[in-house]
Amino acid sequence: MLGSAMAMLAASPAMAQDGESDRAGDIQIKLLATAVLPDGKITDINVNLPGLPATLQTKANDNVVPTIAVEWFVTDNVSIETIAGTTQHDVDTVAGLPAGAELVSDALLLPATVTAKYHFDLGGVQPYVGAGGAYFMWLSDKPGAATLPLGVTDTDLSDEFGLVLQAGFDIPLGDDGFGITFDAKRYFIDTTARWRVGNTLAIETEHKLDPWVLSAGVSYRF
Repeated sequence: MLGSAMAMLAASPAMAQDGESDRAGDIQIKLLATAVLPDGKITDINVNLPGLPATLQTKANDNVVPTIAVEWFVTDNVSIETIAGTTQHDVDTVAGLPAGAELVSDALLLPATVTAKYHFDLGGVQPYVGAGGAYFMWLSDKPGAATLPLGVTDTDLSDEFGLVLQAGFDIPLGDDGFGITFDAKRYFIDTTARWRVGNTLAIETEHKLDPWVLSAGVSYRF
């Protein structure tokens, strides 16, 4: 009996320590500065009534925006994360027409994203990897200045599903839940761009977006 009691007393600190390190159910909120670096390359021209050059090529401009990430820890090492934020882009020519000709103006994107992440606890630095899905929703877009002389009255970018890969690391600052964080995502997603003259579809192109999304900021875990 005495031996059993001593064993239980010896195990108690370890059990308490394990309980304190159990982070399942924690929430982590991140406030980030995010660079969105899309491709925008044309992969196919489906409709070309104006006879644009077959060599026509485009690029979407980069942007830096604030974002918020919210993360729920399912276990100590596995979490589910989503992000909130919008980003705005123009699409300009880089080949086939004079460089910088604006084809799409002020395209406002909501990149709804959910990822599952696995965290490696290395003490001072906690790296992670993740993967998930995304749905790119274009909230608004306008015909670019270079399309107006063609009589274009409306531009549409299609909403699409895609995949995303993720990696980064968190660095806790003390024991109060605060920290700093660095994150990189690579999306694999396309869109179809359509330009209309009145009710007539004049141009339709397929674009590879595949943006890199790089973030850094502060975090709080509770």
